[in-house]
Amino acid sequence: MIASTTSVLTLRLKQSLAMCLLPIALSSCSVPKDDADAQTKPPGADRGRNQATAVDVAIAATAPLASTREYTGTTQPFREVAVRAQAEGQLRQLNVNVGDRVKSGQLLAQIDDSLLNAATAEAAAELASRRMEIGQIQAQVSDAQTQVEQTRLQLQQAEFDADRYSSLAKAGAISQQQAQQARTQAGTAAQVLRSAQAKVRVQQQSIAVAKSRIAAQQAVVNQEQQKRAYAMVMSPLGGVVLTRSTEQGNLVQVGNELLRLGDFSQAKVTVQVSELDLANVRLGGAVKVRLDAFPTEQFAGRVTQISPAANPTSRLVPVEVTMPNPTGRVGSGLLSRVSFTQTAIDRVVVPISALQEDRARTKPTGANRDNTATKPTKGTLFVIKRDGEQAKATVRSVGLGQQIDGKVQIISGLNPGERFIARSSKPLKDGDSVRLSILSIK
Repeated sequence: MIASTTSVLTLRLKQSLAMCLLPIALSSCSVPKDDADAQTKPPGADRGRNQATAVDVAIAATAPLASTREYTGTTQPFREVAVRAQAEGQLRQLNVNVGDRVKSGQLLAQIDDSLLNAATAEAAAELASRRMEIGQIQAQVSDAQTQVEQTRLQLQQAEFDADRYSSLAKAGAISQQQAQQARTQAGTAAQVLRSAQAKVRVQQQSIAVAKSRIAAQQAVVNQEQQKRAYAMVMSPLGGVVLTRSTEQGNLVQVGNELLRLGDFSQAKVTVQVSELDLANVRLGGAVKVRLDAFPTEQFAGRVTQISPAANPTSRLVPVEVTMPNPTGRVGSGLLSRVSFTQTAIDRVVVPISALQEDRARTKPTGANRDNTATKPTKGTLFVIKRDGEQAKATVRSVGLGQQIDGKVQIISGLNPGERFIARSSKPLKDGDSVRLSILSIK
């Protein structure tokens, strides 16, 4: 009885196990839908999609390509003038301080002019004395000329008497001795006339000498008056007081510096430019100036001077840049950053990373390592042909121009608006199928 019951339980256990294993067997025999669909498609239908290379695509566009190197310098006034004493004496007044704005012709300082006034008065007195002297000489000349006229009349009378006595002597009316005496008197009168005329000439020469002495003394008077005017120190220009070299009450000598003025109607910056970059700088060329004192502003300037000589050690060339400063707020000693604007032709510009070959030749070397242009070379990049799933990469040979900051100009072989591959997930060959990444420009 027990054995019969055990057999029944064993049979039922086997039936239950079979029922559990049946679904598993059936599932292992079934064919997935995707595999079934794949079997219905022609061979290689998905091969192109699985082998398409992901690429980032950009559109070629023109843009200028120019370097933006900056050179540092320090602002200076457009003109700087040292105001020096032109007269000797005690400094009685000094009316301005450092930082004061002055106008052209403004009184800056005054030197004690008492000694200058005395010297001027002495020179004027000497001039008056010499004018009086020439007056006396002119009076003497007038007297001498009167005497000459009288002597001429006497000579005429003596010559008339001599002629008359000579006639009478020939007629026997008087003796020959009397006629000879009359002739002698005429000769004496002629000699007196010549002497009087010589005296007039001498005194006329004295007048010329006296006049020259008066002119010389007049120059002395003018000089002393000018020295007295130098006691009033006027501003030679409109600007700002940069330095004050002395104080009121000091004794100053001719040539001592009193003040230093700066004309800030324009500001000047001198920068040291490498001889390798000098070709990018031209006289009168436009520049951009940034001042750390005004970080949000940019000032326009021009190249006003290029030194003809470079430093023999550093090979740097001083270049002077001038910028307008109508408000005068740009002072002296401010740190300046100058960049020279270069004229650049707009061409198609692409990243250097888009080039597929000859990259080594496109990199700047030697003197051109600092963001400068290189000679055009040849390179290769890929452009996109067709759209969607039929997009393919086509190799294109291009000419290369300037290369700055990781970008290169395309001077031939790529037109604006064409699509090119900026980056690919793996190396490409001509005709490879590609698919555009989400970063691509459509």
